Amino acid sequence: MTAFGERLSGALDTYGSLCVGIDPHAALLADWGLPASAAGVREFGLRVVEAARERVGIVKPQVAFFERYGSAGFAALEEVQRAARDAGLIVIADAKRGDIGSTMDGYAAAWLEPGAPLEADAVTVSPYLGPGSLRGTITAAARAGKGVFVLAATSNPEAFGLQSAEVTVVEAQRGQTVADWVAAGVGWANRAAADAGGLGHVGLVVGATVDRDELGLAHESLRGAPILAPGFGAQGVALGAVRSVFGPLAGQVVASASRSVLAAGPDGIIDAIDAHRRELAEAEEEARG
Repeated sequence: MTAFGERLSGALDTYGSLCVGIDPHAALLADWGLPASAAGVREFGLRVVEAARERVGIVKPQVAFFERYGSAGFAALEEVQRAARDAGLIVIADAKRGDIGSTMDGYAAAWLEPGAPLEADAVTVSPYLGPGSLRGTITAAARAGKGVFVLAATSNPEAFGLQSAEVTVVEAQRGQTVADWVAAGVGWANRAAADAGGLGHVGLVVGATVDRDELGLAHESLRGAPILAPGFGAQGVALGAVRSVFGPLAGQVVASASRSVLAAGPDGIIDAIDAHRRELAEAEEEARG
């Protein structure tokens, strides 16, 4: 069994850092000529998977847009994720699950257990019941060769007040912020991979639009962690800015783009993906040059 960090590194090396979001919200469904229904999101998702196949290494379905249609929506998501994984794509289920004890174990089984109907390669999780609440999920993910992406410094402006707040728990360092406490609190799982110069299986969601210094997010806390970075494209940060935004961490970044790709429609999505990839490749070439 190949570890998640190793598989992710292979995808980044082969296809670059672009991750295509699968976000079939109602306006996009209408633009694509699809119904606002489980059948519509299924068709939307399968078309995105087909366009992404052999062009990118990673896709990220937004679970909420499927979940809104109930059991039929979940059935559509199961089919889309299965098709993506069969196509060789790494699937990050953007579910943002978070709880404690057996409830969190249930979420881990639903999204990360091999053979589960909703099986993905990784899932986004919330640490706001305490980073320690994720220990069982992190361990289960490692056993299954899967990954988790923990919300640490998200791109929405409403999060700043919480994520920049100073932690007062005994085990925290003086002046440590919530964002850094979260990152450090799950970083233990990546140490072996980081020491070997690779990526671990516990990633962090760190928005491209945030100022990591303002959030007190220490470089050491990000060591060995894959970074899922929303905020590119329609949210305002150019893909070509990956290296200027993340500096020496750029090689760890999964650059998520959704609306800027999906708005091209079913006839233009392939060209949009190719254009996004070129932008990233040209910026990387310029950085090396």
